[in-house]
Amino acid sequence: MVTVSDEVVPARAPWSKVVRAGERLQIIDLHGNQAVDCLLYDATDHTWRYSAQATVAAQRNIFVGTGSVLRTADGSALMTVVADDVGNHDTIAGACSQESNTLRYGHHTGHQHACAENFLTEGAKHGLGKRDLVSNINWFMNVPVEADGTLGIVDGISAPGKSLTLRAETDTLVLVSNCPQINNPCNGFDPTPVRMVITRE
Repeated sequence: MVTVSDEVVPARAPWSKVVRAGERLQIIDLHGNQAVDCLLYDATDHTWRYSAQATVAAQRNIFVGTGSVLRTADGSALMTVVADDVGNHDTIAGACSQESNTLRYGHHTGHQHACAENFLTEGAKHGLGKRDLVSNINWFMNVPVEADGTLGIVDGISAPGKSLTLRAETDTLVLVSNCPQINNPCNGFDPTPVRMVITRE
């Protein structure tokens, strides 16, 4: 395999890259217990983007892991999870925002940077705006569904050095927020860097 790109994304920071068809993106949780929020778009037509609903319906599972195909609304494949050390990644809890922080944790958190702001900042580099943000994947984030149907956000089940690998089925713009959340356990209350490695045969 030839390395196309190898970058460390600082704690709390955004990242984006086009992963060409056939290339692989490995996301490495360097320190463990770090959530990585992710959105996917067709690189040539951003109106075709990751659909949580289509992905969940096609695989009949709300969690993604090895073998999961990440799909657009019409069922087209953007990327496939081809390797995964963790085995359980969230598709329904969404991205934190300044508004949701205020609602969940109090008005004193209103100034805190959040994933929605990361997505907007990074997405603007590719012509994306608020209307282009959809429900995202939360890599490494542990969100169990309780018996009464409520969602929990609890300590992650990842660990230092664990990773997952995505294969691009078409040229795909990958947009990431290395989650800055400090008010719940999704990052162990201490956001840390992650590593993004793109390779091709």
